[in-house]
Amino acid sequence: MKQSRRPRKYDSGVLEGDTNSPVRANSVLDPRSRLKMLGREPYWRVTMTSKMLRSFYWASVLFILAASSADAAGRQPLNLISIVTDDQADWSIGAYGNREARTPNMDRLAREGARFLNAFTCTPVCSPSRASFLTGRYGTQLGITDWITPKEAKAGVGLPPESVTWPEVLQKHGYKTALIGKWHLGNRREFHPTKHGFDHFYGFLGGGTMPMDPIFEVNGVTNKVQGAEPDLLVDDAMRFIEKNRERPFAVLLHFRSPHMPYGPVPSEDSAPFENLDPAIPDFPGTNTNQVKKWTREYYASVHSVDRNMGRLLARLDELKLASKTIILFTSDHGYNIGHHGIHTKGNGWWVAGGKTGPKRPNMFEESIRVPLIIRWPGVVKGGLELEEMVSNIDTFATVLGMLEIPPPNDWKQEGGGFSPLLRGKRMPERDAIFGQYDLHNGGLAYMRMIRTDQWKLVRYHFTSSLDELYDLRKDPGETRNRHENPDVAEIRERLQKKLTAWQHSIDDPILKRDER
Repeated sequence: MKQSRRPRKYDSGVLEGDTNSPVRANSVLDPRSRLKMLGREPYWRVTMTSKMLRSFYWASVLFILAASSADAAGRQPLNLISIVTDDQADWSIGAYGNREARTPNMDRLAREGARFLNAFTCTPVCSPSRASFLTGRYGTQLGITDWITPKEAKAGVGLPPESVTWPEVLQKHGYKTALIGKWHLGNRREFHPTKHGFDHFYGFLGGGTMPMDPIFEVNGVTNKVQGAEPDLLVDDAMRFIEKNRERPFAVLLHFRSPHMPYGPVPSEDSAPFENLDPAIPDFPGTNTNQVKKWTREYYASVHSVDRNMGRLLARLDELKLASKTIILFTSDHGYNIGHHGIHTKGNGWWVAGGKTGPKRPNMFEESIRVPLIIRWPGVVKGGLELEEMVSNIDTFATVLGMLEIPPPNDWKQEGGGFSPLLRGKRMPERDAIFGQYDLHNGGLAYMRMIRTDQWKLVRYHFTSSLDELYDLRKDPGETRNRHENPDVAEIRERLQKKLTAWQHSIDDPILKRDER
């Protein structure tokens, strides 16, 4: 059931207050109505950081919870399961229009919940995206600006111990919490998931492991575990849920799939695609056979996740927990397999012209768009489609909003909660989302992005002639860079002004280094 909204007429252009711009907001790609909160709601932006104030906050919370226990009698807090895949594009899912992939359980969630049509990541690679997802802060605010290499992890790069994650907030409110799967936010003891709000951890600390017979940390000991990675993770998730079924729980089930290498996967996941001749992007010079092979393997890996999601959903039904559990499904960022002539994500490499490489740093739509589906029984009407622009940096505020838990006063986070949308309420329109990526592993690029309903500006710091400006309405494939076109100079300057203002608002360190 699609949410029906009467299209509104807009008098402003691409930016708030821009009455002279030719841009209009009824983009065929994006929402007719959008959020303007730009990730800020006043009571979320208190900047106190004192440990004493934090302790006082938690003491106050516990007192309030105890005092209100009589009123809360009989009211069971909702459980939460966050399912995050790795490198999964929205175009790989049936609910988002793919007729070749087989994703019946992801599609089921969309039928039974809300599907966001314009959901984005703020950084199109793993570690900074995951850090933002958990904390509501951008990578530059956390010191994590690219995927954390083994060398960097050994040197001490990780999620700062003083960071506050939303699982930590839930834990303080009586939730039993688990991270099952991928962490990739530091290997040292001070960065361990159990130091960041998780009671239970089963998975791997680094960036990846093999899809079959992976190396996992289990009960604090790291060993090879026999089996397929998605199956093993869901097995542990079901054990944790069954053990904690009588109390509120939050499970973060974070798969490594469909990250490369795509296989091996169980035959039941690969068999449906063995004879598939998949549709692939039409880009000059690409190796068609190679791209089709990657696509088949990618679909098989996606299927291995979907099949296990089905096992999990069935177990929730058996335990009679489905009606008490919110499920949030998304990915850490998008993906390219031949799109724009590249393979992988924001640090993708060229696969055209008979060559592999070099890297092509990017903020293409395929890299920054993510699937986002939320099933919330009793609140969200099945089949709801939401066109508003949202970002994974909004997750912190949204999770707390759905569970009706107040945010900590001493943790400034940049995201704006969109839980009112799920409740059927209107919200202030958002006129832009922002992104950043400081590629420094295997290449070098310092990108900052502003994306509106029609325009996308990507600024490359410390270089010249690489900046990009795309009219997403007229050029959805992002094939015509209009940055130097004098006809859109006024639009470019307005976008740049707004982008720079955002950078100042988050104290972006790059501004102090690049005065261009």
